[in-house]
Amino acid sequence: MPHTKFPVEVLTPDGEVFKDEVEQISTRTTVGEIGVLANMSPVLAMLEPTELRLYKSDDEIVRYAQSEGYMQVANNHVLLLLEEAHKPEDLDVSQLRDRLSQAESEFDSAGDDTEKRRKAQRDRNRWEAFLKVAEGT
Repeated sequence: MPHTKFPVEVLTPDGEVFKDEVEQISTRTTVGEIGVLANMSPVLAMLEPTELRLYKSDDEIVRYAQSEGYMQVANNHVLLLLEEAHKPEDLDVSQLRDRLSQAESEFDSAGDDTEKRRKAQRDRNRWEAFLKVAEGT
């Protein structure tokens, strides 16, 4: 059964990543998973690293590894502003494992420096999420 489509834009500091109509969006906010359909009530949410799924149809799903960012749903239009968004096939599993290991080391060595710990935790969360997307888990 076809669903009503709505426009979606995914932007990063490097530019536009995606701009098309979709039937559904699946992502993660700071308070949990969220699915967006057409004609949804307005939402403004902070996003967490996860797999972003954009359902163009039941059979066509566009996937990205999504970093932190923001989502705005208004007037039947969705705007996602992300620090990073990468297609799973563009991710290098070995490089992600190295980055995750480095973030874990930085977290462990941060000591009482709360800002350094916060940044290392944020990096660790991003690389863990990206690794899951890259590995298809």
